Amino acid sequence: MSLRIAILPLLLCPAVAFAQEPARAPRPDVAAPADGDDIVVSANRAPVGADRVTAAVTVLDKAAIDRAQDLSVGDLLLRTPGVSLSRNGGYGTTTSLRIRGAEADQTVVVIDGVKINDPSSPGGGYNFANLLVGDATRIEVLRGPQSILWGSQAIGGVVNIVTPLPTAALEGSLDLEGGAREMVSARAALGGTTGPLAWRIGAQTFTTQGISALAAGTERDGFSNRNVQGRAVVTLGPGVSADLRGHYADNRSDFDGFGGDTPEYGRNREFVGYAGINIDLFDARLRNRFGYGYTDTDRTNEDPSRPSQPRTFDAVGRNHRLEYQGTLAIVRGVDAVFGVENEVSRFTTASSDFAPPFALGDPARGRAELTSIYGQLALQPFGGLTLNGGVRHDDHSRFGAQTLFAGGANWLLPTGTMLRASYSEGFKAPTLYQLFSEYGNRALAPEQASGWEAGVEQRVMGDRLAIGGTYFQRRTRDQIVYTGCTFGGTDPLCLVPGSTTDQRFGYYQNVARAFARGVEAVARAQIGAHLSLAGNYSWTLSEDRSAGTTFGNWLPRRPRDTANLSATYSFAEAGSLGIAARWAGASFDDAANRTRLDGYTLVDLRGELPLSPQVRLFARVENLFDERYETIARYGALGRSVYAGVRGRF
Repeated sequence: MSLRIAILPLLLCPAVAFAQEPARAPRPDVAAPADGDDIVVSANRAPVGADRVTAAVTVLDKAAIDRAQDLSVGDLLLRTPGVSLSRNGGYGTTTSLRIRGAEADQTVVVIDGVKINDPSSPGGGYNFANLLVGDATRIEVLRGPQSILWGSQAIGGVVNIVTPLPTAALEGSLDLEGGAREMVSARAALGGTTGPLAWRIGAQTFTTQGISALAAGTERDGFSNRNVQGRAVVTLGPGVSADLRGHYADNRSDFDGFGGDTPEYGRNREFVGYAGINIDLFDARLRNRFGYGYTDTDRTNEDPSRPSQPRTFDAVGRNHRLEYQGTLAIVRGVDAVFGVENEVSRFTTASSDFAPPFALGDPARGRAELTSIYGQLALQPFGGLTLNGGVRHDDHSRFGAQTLFAGGANWLLPTGTMLRASYSEGFKAPTLYQLFSEYGNRALAPEQASGWEAGVEQRVMGDRLAIGGTYFQRRTRDQIVYTGCTFGGTDPLCLVPGSTTDQRFGYYQNVARAFARGVEAVARAQIGAHLSLAGNYSWTLSEDRSAGTTFGNWLPRRPRDTANLSATYSFAEAGSLGIAARWAGASFDDAANRTRLDGYTLVDLRGELPLSPQVRLFARVENLFDERYETIARYGALGRSVYAGVRGRF
């Protein structure tokens, strides 16, 4: 409460700068182009200088994305501080990304300004297995609870992915590569500006024979992905424009059953759409964005060994989102971000019986509505110091009202020293699956979280050397977990709702508490004109604080220690060579901490050779020493892999 009271003056003191010269407000759009490497758009849901951000954030621009050569967003983000990943097999298998030890479904994922999640999945989160880098021009990872601006689910952090808008009359790009396990990836994009219209469309196809999902299996489990995305902006008049954005992906992934190799496979179809209008008023001191976002996720599982009824699972999740966001430049150095959102989510799921004729059961259905209002004020009382404070009020159709607070400070000293500190709160409503599925519990309460962090960064030698560190803490209560049932037991929640005799396999309940704290250290250096070094180390203690036998245990699949190190040598106009290493310490696969996952070290080599100013050859070797490791017990991971291709930018 004392922290909340301390934040309130930030919301009430803009008069300190009223006499100063007015300024233009930042554009209220997280997908707005970021002009320069020192701009962050996810932290304030609008472009802001990196020196004014009070929370820890990592920004990957197009040059960094191309240099890494990773095909999937999950693999790319794994190199950033505080991020861990678990995957039950190769490409296309279920991929869970965790930020600072939070649950995988406590991260908000945004593509071109649209929050994407699957209301039909158990945790309502996003499966990174289906997300390829594609035409992404910028990716930001914002760490820590961020519910003030991003709402429910942003307890771990935010991943913001932005595709480009053209700046020339006609421009395009092309990537073609192939390699291990018959992997082939082809991507192309074309765009341009014609009068008031700026447009870009891109498409990609990706296939691989893969590896066996089960480590002990022999049958390869392949994966294919077809996706297309596009953006268009039409200038309707001075300060008025309209936006259209879309992303569609169709994936097929083979997987194994618990007992061994099977012919089963899953299909996943995702659509993300956005339409909006932007209106600038008062010489752009007040900027407004009115938008509508829509996400549609369809998932099915098929088992060809059951010809009479091959479909074993069917799920549909949809979100409709209306939003208004505004930014106001009150005076120079004092900006406000505010907005109103309304989101309606629906889901349907059905599973087959375990005995012949394996018919799909009656589908479970559910609906929820969430209306939110939020505001955040940022001010610079004097040069180098930025203060911000925010408040959010959510009204959930099933869980009533919730009010959250946040605040922070960033101070850039003349010595090149940057000091940061922030406090924030988060909450996550139970998912529709947790409420209404065959395992549902309609008495669930929302998950609650609060966290704080403090960090310092020192820049020297004209920004050629930087080193920094962040300490963070987060507490989560009323966390939702799945509890299995024992046949013949007396637990009343093990009965099918509305029945006095029929039992079910399990149910969800609020019993868990979690505590996380840790340190993130980062460093980078430019040595001479050719050699660049970068590294980070994260120590993340994520503990179960629930009463009972698991109190004090490590939360599953979260290594306490991770580190990344990379070195790149550029040969002027003759290309570059790079080496990257990732080390992850040991972790546990289960809440009881009985199944240990050993640590591992992966080494990658990367290189580029220009054929012309527009065309470059590239190649990489992943897992150079063919390390055998698991991020989920009994499931395999990719061994040594060699890939090569060509990249064009026109």
